[in-house]
Amino acid sequence: MPPRVSVILPVRDGGPWLAEAVASILAQTLRDLELIVVDDHSADDAVRRLDRGDPRLHVVPNAGSGVSAAFNTGLGPARGAYVARMDADDIALPDRLERQVAYLEARPGVAICGAGVEIFAAGGIRAGNRRYQDWLNACRDPATIRRELFIESPIPNPTALFRAAALRGLGGYHEPDWPEDYDLFLRADAAGLSMGKPDGVLLRWREHPGRLTRTAGRYALERFQAAKLHYLTRYRLPSDRPLIIWGAGPTGRLTHDLLVAEGGTVAAFLDVHPRRIGGRKRGRPVWPVERLAQEPAAFVLAAVGAAGARRKIRAFMARLGRTEGEDYLFVA
Repeated sequence: MPPRVSVILPVRDGGPWLAEAVASILAQTLRDLELIVVDDHSADDAVRRLDRGDPRLHVVPNAGSGVSAAFNTGLGPARGAYVARMDADDIALPDRLERQVAYLEARPGVAICGAGVEIFAAGGIRAGNRRYQDWLNACRDPATIRRELFIESPIPNPTALFRAAALRGLGGYHEPDWPEDYDLFLRADAAGLSMGKPDGVLLRWREHPGRLTRTAGRYALERFQAAKLHYLTRYRLPSDRPLIIWGAGPTGRLTHDLLVAEGGTVAAFLDVHPRRIGGRKRGRPVWPVERLAQEPAAFVLAAVGAAGARRKIRAFMARLGRTEGEDYLFVA
């Protein structure tokens, strides 16, 4: 009989943390699982030193190269009705899979289940990571996740639990020129699939300098922004409304350039900086934010990521009677 959940853990040089990650899955309260560890051409002996005494543990070599190919290698033989992602440097809390499966079984319209996280590091975490953690853990219901999807990926990759049929329907992970996990969740949204999370923290997410997201170029902020504009222009931006970018600083200008490269057109920028207002950026006028009251048909992309900015922009938009998701979206 196939297991209920197939957990796929791609690893290259798992070092001192792999055994703990594996143990955290094999100790789950949901026992009906298989754990497929995909060895992506490791040069260390972390995979070899794993205790193979649990018959639910399977180690397979990756025929390709890279984390997407490694995950898809594990997806091939996976037998579960649900497929979970796990990373080699993180720790799943004991009830992670039980809680996530229960969440999906109670919500047949949701295809992907994430989880709340505790970000931790040997020397503690910085304020920016705390704000990021708080934002991640506040994005729980499908409507919030869809609304805030273009700020950043609201599903931490090592927390993802998929309905296997939905994941295979998406073709697993691809190899784009931006983060492969974010690409998968953006493709899921474009396909009309819903994503959600149960309450509470279910994974301890380790922050360290060797994380792939810290070392590979595809995870640079510019590549995240490129992914956003690629999918926004195809699936989420209205084609019959003038587009305005809130923020004429570096992020706003990058957003403009990427949007134009995808075939979009920007009517103007909005800004609060007095030295920018009245000038031009990328050949477009920079208006004071108050001008938006005179542009009722405009759709706004808010490209301002400073701490507290989203709260202020939401309050301003509410005063104008604008609805997030229908009249504006955050992209930073």
